[in-house]
Amino acid sequence: MSPPRAAEVRLTPDRPSTQSGLTAALVLVVVCVGLVSSLGAPLIPAIAESRGVSPASAQWSLTVTLLTGAVAAPVLGRLGDGPRRREVILVTLALVALGCVLAAPDWGFGVLLVGRSLQGLGLGLMPLGMAVVRDHLDESRVRQSVILLSISSVAGAGVGYPISGALAAVGGVGASFWFGAAVVLCALAVAFRVLPNARHLTRAPLDVRGAVLLGGGVAGLLLVLSQGRQWGWTSPEVFALVVVSPVLLAVWVLHERRVASPLVDLRLLRHRPVLVADLTAIGAGVGVYLMMSSVSWLLQSPTTGGGGGFGMSTLVAAGAMVPFSITSVATAQLLVPRLVQRVGDAWSMPLGCLVFGSAMLTMALFRDHPWQAYLVMTLGGLGAGCTFSSMPTVIVNAVPAGEVGSATGLNQVLRSIGYATGAASFAAILAAYADPRSGATPPVGFDMAAYLGAAVFGVAALLGLLLVGGDRRPAARHEPELITPP
Repeated sequence: MSPPRAAEVRLTPDRPSTQSGLTAALVLVVVCVGLVSSLGAPLIPAIAESRGVSPASAQWSLTVTLLTGAVAAPVLGRLGDGPRRREVILVTLALVALGCVLAAPDWGFGVLLVGRSLQGLGLGLMPLGMAVVRDHLDESRVRQSVILLSISSVAGAGVGYPISGALAAVGGVGASFWFGAAVVLCALAVAFRVLPNARHLTRAPLDVRGAVLLGGGVAGLLLVLSQGRQWGWTSPEVFALVVVSPVLLAVWVLHERRVASPLVDLRLLRHRPVLVADLTAIGAGVGVYLMMSSVSWLLQSPTTGGGGGFGMSTLVAAGAMVPFSITSVATAQLLVPRLVQRVGDAWSMPLGCLVFGSAMLTMALFRDHPWQAYLVMTLGGLGAGCTFSSMPTVIVNAVPAGEVGSATGLNQVLRSIGYATGAASFAAILAAYADPRSGATPPVGFDMAAYLGAAVFGVAALLGLLLVGGDRRPAARHEPELITPP
């Protein structure tokens, strides 16, 4: 996904009369879609019970949303690179609302998955929001607005988790999705009133072949990860996916490097800061959804039958997202700017991954009381504030202005793939350890999730530290540092 070249720009973009209002509207959109897309995490036990499926299958109500988001981000970014950006945002919000409406009634697990897939389209809106910010706000406002959008996509879940948990406790799963539909329709109304047009851009071609290759390759690998144990690791289905999926992704990489208008401009990985941000996006994405899924399941998993959970309500599990969101936003706004002044944006990301890793180790070592799960999420919020708020600013500072849209879009794609992989990984852990009928999960299952998450964050931090090296420059814009190919 690459933005239009300078020769393609024909008009001057409109300047909204109230730039603060535009930023607030975009933050509202990102928060709402983040809220809706993550509804699957605290509702998985209730979905398993109400739809009559196993906990591992119910986990797909989260995974399929994140998988859709991984493919939707570059597609929507490409569609939004043209004069119809406003229309793309509005139609996407309408489809997310439709997905909530489909998921609310008990029309079967298949229909719920279709609805959750539509909800995942909203995850592709953050790069579009950043493109709007870049085009329509004064330069002095861009950096802070980009940080707000990035952290809002993570913290948005905490806004609705307790509400959706309370609604699920009173009115079942459907009540939570009706709530999701209502908030998305409110965001749609605000966006319709506030969003400026993008008539200064020309239409950008859509790389349909690239979207199909990316979606097929990622979906195949996630199916292997989450369903391999149930199908059998030596089954023909798993063998075929293990062979075909990497081939599809390899063909996709070759295709993206050769096509004139790529879905994702992989050449941007030549910039060292972009590479650091993108590797962190994958690792942190995997880890954060392992953390959210495992903490939510820990609080709700039955204590009977050898279970290592606490057997608490959906509301209590959803409440664990509140300290995560509060801490992530506070860290991004109060701590990260001071940290960046001392060591630079790039160092903030591996440091955030180290904090994330400490949260997962805390879960592994201290699970005697429910409040310790809240402590894990509080530490996770500190890591999220350091990690996710720094990614877009590192990219904005590292690439030319004409490549910002493509670079942030690539980061969102990789972040979404990480999210989906983390959710699928936890589904695999449930399939391996949880009782398929009661959902009771022994302590070893939570140990596996915690140590796996700590390992993922540790690898992401190590790679980030190695690539950042001795760069201690503050967050001022500088010439991109290129990685010389061998």
